[in-house]
Amino acid sequence: MIRNWEGILPALWTPTDAEGNLLEAGLRANLKFMVERGIHGILALGSTGEFLHLDQSLKQRVLEITVELAGSIPVIANISDIRPKIVRQQAELARNVGAAAVSVLPPYFFPVNQSDLIEFFVRAGDSARLPLFLYNFPERTGNRIDLETVSAVADRIPLAGIKQSGAEFEYHKDLVALGRKKNFAVVTGSDTRLAEAMGLGVIGCVSGLSNAVPELTVAIYNAVKNGDSALAVEATARMRIVGQLVDKIEFPFNIAAIIEGRRLDAGCPKSIVSEKTRKLHHSLVREFESLFKDWNLI
Repeated sequence: MIRNWEGILPALWTPTDAEGNLLEAGLRANLKFMVERGIHGILALGSTGEFLHLDQSLKQRVLEITVELAGSIPVIANISDIRPKIVRQQAELARNVGAAAVSVLPPYFFPVNQSDLIEFFVRAGDSARLPLFLYNFPERTGNRIDLETVSAVADRIPLAGIKQSGAEFEYHKDLVALGRKKNFAVVTGSDTRLAEAMGLGVIGCVSGLSNAVPELTVAIYNAVKNGDSALAVEATARMRIVGQLVDKIEFPFNIAAIIEGRRLDAGCPKSIVSEKTRKLHHSLVREFESLFKDWNLI
């Protein structure tokens, strides 16, 4: 099962209009753009997909379109919610539309002890009846998934893997060692450090930046797999330039900017945006357009 999750899995952006309605044509075009550039899978409705802003019917439509256009490549559906009832509902939805696996964050805002996290994850996996990815992002949720918790979950349900995001980059090492023992995959959210993460044994990347530059992340992945260090260094240098630019404004507005800079459809902001942020966003879009022209990407 581990081989199913190797490679680049874009963390899919969800384009919506000013009223929050899904821009289906934009989503289809964006998916086609990424699939044609060699991605290996997709994670839908994650942090980059701004799942917190989406209602259940919109989530269902996103998953239906994603599974349809993904073809033979696997789709992981993020089913995260603070409410166990909603997690169960979204797990059932993911299974019914044909997702290959589900991912789930710890409950957010309230502190949760590790014993309760184990039960939360096991119930989510049981509800989905699909392989489960744990999604560790303590900077967003306020709750870290400890190594012992990952091990306990892997002993009780089919654990496909864990996505490690956030500042604790060295945690990849411990997760990879446990994954080899318990037979689950470790993927990273650190797309600008993908080559480094693969050096630690990570087998793939769930990448927000791949919505706009999938060929760069795919090139890094293939170069590392093929032992082409020169190509890996060259592509990583470009990814770091992209990373420096996106850091100019906050997530997820920075992802919208890079998508627009590639002349793809990012839709409208899902939350209230100040005039200052709009100006920063438009300036960043222009910077990305200039960069991508220099790189012959537009």
